[in-house]
Amino acid sequence: MFGLTPEKLLIIAVIAAFLIGPERLPQYAAKLSQLIRSMRDFANGAKARMKEEMGPEFDDVDWKKLDPRQYDPRRIVREALMDDSPAPAAIKPVTQSAYAQRTQALPSGSVPPFDAEST
Repeated sequence: MFGLTPEKLLIIAVIAAFLIGPERLPQYAAKLSQLIRSMRDFANGAKARMKEEMGPEFDDVDWKKLDPRQYDPRRIVREALMDDSPAPAAIKPVTQSAYAQRTQALPSGSVPPFDAEST
């Protein structure tokens, strides 16, 4: 966790105990325990609310599959590039660019498109 080893955490705790002092240390320890308790209650409440809103499907969800830490952009790109599936045959090849299609001259006697809401 952030490169903190147990020895470093112990040193930080000792320094904090000296800075806070023995008369205020119990108050800060109580505040820390209240903070941890409230965070745990918040997490449990969020889990209970999600379980309530999702219903019975909550137990069926594979939460490890939804973990964002499993996504490696290099692997995703590599798999996309190595995909050997054939291109669908239903797509017609492009013979003219979209710009060329838009800028073609209108047949004589036709009215150009007009959008009354855009003006």
